[in-house]
Amino acid sequence: MGRTSDADERLKDAALALMWEESYGSVTIDNICSRAEVKKGSFYYFFDSKADLAVAALEKMWETEWKPNLDRIFSSSVEPLTRLTTYLETVYQSQAESKARLGKVLGCPLCSVGCEVSTQEVDVSAKVRLILARKRRYYESVIRDALAEGSIEPCDPAHKADALVGLIQGIVTQARIMNDAEILRDLPSMSLELLRAKQPAAAQPVP
Repeated sequence: MGRTSDADERLKDAALALMWEESYGSVTIDNICSRAEVKKGSFYYFFDSKADLAVAALEKMWETEWKPNLDRIFSSSVEPLTRLTTYLETVYQSQAESKARLGKVLGCPLCSVGCEVSTQEVDVSAKVRLILARKRRYYESVIRDALAEGSIEPCDPAHKADALVGLIQGIVTQARIMNDAEILRDLPSMSLELLRAKQPAAAQPVP
């Protein structure tokens, strides 16, 4: 099965990939072990169940991939609305890459898994909600900073962050349903419209 020291990490990676590419319900422990090249007996050394593994895999995704990327893109050294549009451009790029590589748009793993298990797997659902709440804070921070600098119309930042989350999740889910990443191309401009971003002042002619 390879080095025991990294078997649990390979199980997490395999579980996340399979849940995202297929679905939580369709993926079995046997599937995960096969993908990770780990014996089934070793699975139970590290995890009590598929749900236990899913929780650990989602947390690993947050800590090693999502949080570092969000911290970089949403750096306070970057203008607020540029942070947001840059991030949304990467959303399109990643979904377009998955379509080219796998033949299908994968959408958001949190939304996909969350919708599927929301009334079934309590621990997995709780982890999905926790990570979505963490991600939402980046959006609200952008809105508060944009409001402070006057680049968007006055609003309630918390309320507007909820609306922005709904827009982004909805369009990403639509792209998955339609299997069309091009739906995401206009997400940056749609988000600016939602936030009622102010147009930059026109340059004045030089006398």
